[in-house]
Amino acid sequence: MKPTKETIHSAATDALKSIFDPEIPVNIYDLGFIYNIDVNDDLAVKILMTLSAPNCPEAESLPAEVKQRILAIDGVSDAQVEITFDPPWSMDKMSDAAKLELDLFL
Repeated sequence: MKPTKETIHSAATDALKSIFDPEIPVNIYDLGFIYNIDVNDDLAVKILMTLSAPNCPEAESLPAEVKQRILAIDGVSDAQVEITFDPPWSMDKMSDAAKLELDLFL
């Protein structure tokens, strides 16, 4: 089956859910680090993401891992990862599953 924008987007989401922040036992998607996944007509993927803080120790390795995992998806023609801190990340961006995993529900 030929890859489509939709199948690439779904595969990208799955790939991002398999990447974990080394300091937190939750994947970066559920942590709310991923702000946008865009797949263009050429099946190039652009990820807009953030980190927990600008001085995060994973500031270099995590975006590189994201790019590598996206490029490994069958049919992806290119991958770009852009880091932004606007808006800043906060725990409000975490999924309910991540909050439950980290015992953050009161």
